[in-house]
Amino acid sequence: MDLATLKSFFAASPFLRGLGVQPVAAAPGRVTAVLPVTEQLFQHTAQVHAGAMATLADHSMGSAAQTLAPEGHWALTAELKTSQLRPGRGERLVCEAWVVKAGRRLSFTAAEVWGEAAAGPRTLVMKASAPMA
Repeated sequence: MDLATLKSFFAASPFLRGLGVQPVAAAPGRVTAVLPVTEQLFQHTAQVHAGAMATLADHSMGSAAQTLAPEGHWALTAELKTSQLRPGRGERLVCEAWVVKAGRRLSFTAAEVWGEAAAGPRTLVMKASAPMA
């Protein structure tokens, strides 16, 4: 799946469009997506809601699995595990997702979500994993 196809795949999801998630890189078994941080994503303590970060990781991992799926098949999340390491902060969140092991019926995926700001280093804010059916 090339980046143009991946952008169409993301655009087909009204939920992701509403959040503002955009894919920025694709390779077989790998996807990188970006979520601009806006106030609408905040929970009561002015940090990005864990659900928004989990959504970013989930769809990115599913897309990474989709890059290896046979034509006409769709990768669907069978289970999702997230670990929030730090508050989601910055100007944007960047998710790097990859296929750990591709199988015939299940593909095992992982992701890291990073907080980025113009000034300062990237900060790892979430790790995630999911088998995709």
